[in-house]
Amino acid sequence: MKSNIHGQCAVLLAATLCASVHAQSIPALDFAKHSEVYEVALSPDGKHVAIAVPTADGQETQLQIVEIAGGKTQTLRFGKLEHVSNIVWTDDNRVVLARATNMPLRPRPYSQGQLFSTDLTGVDQETLFGYFRDQRQATAKRKDRGFASVVKVLDREPGKMLVSFDCWDCGEEPDTVIFKVDSRTGNRDEVERIDEPAGLFFDNTGRARIRVTLDDDDEPVLAYRPSAASTWQPMPKSMAGYDIDFGRFDQDNNTLYAAVSDAGEASRMYKLDLAGGTRVALPSTADVAPAYFESAGRDGVPFAVVYNEAKPSVQYLDPTSEYAKLHAGLMKSFPGQLVTFNGFSRDSNVVLFTVWSDRNPGAYYIYDRAAKKAQLVAESRPWIDANRMAPTLPVEFISPDGLKIHGLYTAHGKGAKPLIVIPHGGPHGVYDRWGFDSDAQFFASRGYGVLQVNYRGSGSRGRNFERLGYREWGGKMQDDIAAGVKWTIDNKLTDPARICTYGASYGGYAALMQPIRYPELYKCAVGYVGVYDLTVMKNEGDIDDTRSGRRYLDRVLGTDQAVLIANSPARNVGKIKVPVFLAQGAIDRRVPMAQFNALKSAFAANGTKVETMVAAGEGHGFYKPETQADLYQRVEKFLRENDGGAKR
Repeated sequence: MKSNIHGQCAVLLAATLCASVHAQSIPALDFAKHSEVYEVALSPDGKHVAIAVPTADGQETQLQIVEIAGGKTQTLRFGKLEHVSNIVWTDDNRVVLARATNMPLRPRPYSQGQLFSTDLTGVDQETLFGYFRDQRQATAKRKDRGFASVVKVLDREPGKMLVSFDCWDCGEEPDTVIFKVDSRTGNRDEVERIDEPAGLFFDNTGRARIRVTLDDDDEPVLAYRPSAASTWQPMPKSMAGYDIDFGRFDQDNNTLYAAVSDAGEASRMYKLDLAGGTRVALPSTADVAPAYFESAGRDGVPFAVVYNEAKPSVQYLDPTSEYAKLHAGLMKSFPGQLVTFNGFSRDSNVVLFTVWSDRNPGAYYIYDRAAKKAQLVAESRPWIDANRMAPTLPVEFISPDGLKIHGLYTAHGKGAKPLIVIPHGGPHGVYDRWGFDSDAQFFASRGYGVLQVNYRGSGSRGRNFERLGYREWGGKMQDDIAAGVKWTIDNKLTDPARICTYGASYGGYAALMQPIRYPELYKCAVGYVGVYDLTVMKNEGDIDDTRSGRRYLDRVLGTDQAVLIANSPARNVGKIKVPVFLAQGAIDRRVPMAQFNALKSAFAANGTKVETMVAAGEGHGFYKPETQADLYQRVEKFLRENDGGAKR
């Protein structure tokens, strides 16, 4: 593999490059704009790629089919204001897609659980799953009340696949139904039905062999089939004591490579023998769960595991594998970045891979192993100049009660800088990972250091670490964040007189709780679509709409009203002595206007003036780039007026 791989590249998908920015500050809109490419998928014969491409205004996502050899492009549109996602090739000339919609605080549309398929021309289309009403004399073909997702392509039966369907009106709990579907005709056959929500692992024949369900306390219950002919049996502790996160079967359909947790600790990699009920440990990193694995070709077993919660790393399970050598060679060609294999052709000769880093939002490439030639398919955000972005440093520190906490620090250059603390949303199971982050890069471009903390309760370190955050929203989770701030001060990264907070959702809650719990640290606070009154959260918003959502709120917040009030910024505005900026989406369903109004009214009653921004037509996180850019600019002005300013 040559090191000058970019010299070998040919562009398949034309991308509009922005003009060079000569001003000192990169325009806020550059950080707010959506990616030019959401997804890329490789056809089984390795001759085409299918690309999800949003329109310039982001209000529609189209599909482009690009011929690799010649670059010929067919653009398919599926309706005004329609989005597509979850691209899956089921044959050389058949693509399955999901109808998609914008999701809270996510920069791209996500599946609505409705599936359809198309040929390469867009002429032959078929609706596979979805609910459609009868129209006058016409009876709708599909009336599926539920959520469908492709779980396995059956390569031995071209055009066919397995679909998992969460049936909302089947049984007391939604049934999980597995269908074998012909993506060309829409014909389906029920393969298996489970009378509750379930996650399944399939062997290479399409037989479900591992089943994960939840008990009444939302804890995992594991079952397996020792052989394809077996009935479901409880999984022995010798194989997995608590949970299985993901896995891949070897060609013998008995050996499973999987990430396993025995007692709620961060999962580690094992090789399981289903027939024998035993396992063998594989190389793993302690205390951090693997983010994903790299497979040896289209149907091969994992040859490497990738971690991204703390220091980004690749753990090669089999360094002698030809695919490990290929991966390592590509990594050397892109120093300081990670390479991710996204797909292989049927013969595993053509490889689709992504190159990405803390400064590179991502670029898609095709590599022909026989010809030893790479081609650039598309860049996610080609206007971003990686050389002008700030590096992200993984950090580690100890919380006041002795717990090891991981975080990320992003900044240009060295020395003490004004600091922006950005707690992530969620909060449970979510985590900040090493990679390109628009918020962090925007503030870094304005001369700030940016701290992101994976406080207790965050994901990727096991369920036990997540549980440590239960009922600690306003307590030890805040202590973890403050410990990170103090670490940056002790390590001469931060000017202690110029520290502010900025966060969305739970992050907005934490941004307001930090100056309540640690008033000596902060100069100002910005809450963005944040939770500000925990008593309101118990009754307003879409989490409370379901039984599982109500169980979740009781589990993580508790039911003691006095505690909820004590840990609600809206009930403690008298303790907030710093300037505050609040931003809210007018049609937010996850954290509705009631939260914003509760805090704003409390400040008014206390005689405290706050700056506000309410965006019409926006929900839980601003989707329109212009709105997000406006937020960035307003926050930048607010920070400069209240923390002494920051200039590079």
